[in-house]
Amino acid sequence: MVRNDAPRFGTAGLSDSFRAGGGKTPEDIAAFTASFGLTAFEYQCGRGVRISDARAAALGAACAGRGIALSVHAPYYISMSSLEEDKRLHSIDYLLQSCAAVRAMGGRRVIFHPGSCGRQSRENALDKALDTMRRAVAAVDAAGFGDCILCPETMGKVNQLGTLEEVLALCAVDPRITPCIDFGHLYARSQGSEFAGAAAAGDYAALLALLDRALGDERARTFHVHFSRIAYTQGGEKCHLTFADTAYGPPHQPLMALFKARGLCPIVICESAGTQAEDAAALAAAWAAAPQA
Repeated sequence: MVRNDAPRFGTAGLSDSFRAGGGKTPEDIAAFTASFGLTAFEYQCGRGVRISDARAAALGAACAGRGIALSVHAPYYISMSSLEEDKRLHSIDYLLQSCAAVRAMGGRRVIFHPGSCGRQSRENALDKALDTMRRAVAAVDAAGFGDCILCPETMGKVNQLGTLEEVLALCAVDPRITPCIDFGHLYARSQGSEFAGAAAAGDYAALLALLDRALGDERARTFHVHFSRIAYTQGGEKCHLTFADTAYGPPHQPLMALFKARGLCPIVICESAGTQAEDAAALAAAWAAAPQA
């Protein structure tokens, strides 16, 4: 039975071990996810929303039977801040397509990348993204997807729109908009100066306190999380790693301990490179082993 007072842990897409085992069907996906004790699954539409309504419904039914909550990652080419209005309008269409997919699955959360700054200042990029966000909310409501939860994600490259403060500004557009905090991305864009070593627990605590102050509601307790170790360069994110790759961070144990101590119940999606399910299970185990407040 899934607890309502605990985080959900799951994966972004499927581990290499799923494919090695020959799984293909929605029932296989649900069974594989449940076999690791996981209760969330994020369906990846990064290259376009291509899942049929029938397969989405079948995945939803299979996962519902095992207590697995579904979310959708919207296409990567969304750009809320583009200098070209057509691209911003197409981004709204991609969000609507993602809402339709997650609705067919019986889920609610749609995670998306806000875009990049390109050849404009961060301030101008954020202004454009805020305008696109307002129009996206209106379009989602008009299309009948008002119960869907749009989740802008913090990003890992320095030139991308998606600092914590920028994501929180997008969340201020509407009380339904919920942040997706990608701790690996924030670690990488800081080039390892945040969430590293002995300072990690303090950095995590400061971020959670900022979420509470900025949101001031249930979103600060049930926000969305992406987590993986990530290698970086001077430009920020280079590539996702596995928990076995310890040359880079961020560490997960201090964050899971804070989730436990503060009674937070986010949906925690592991984005490790090929070992998502295995590392998601490690996240769940770290949370379970942490002391209760």
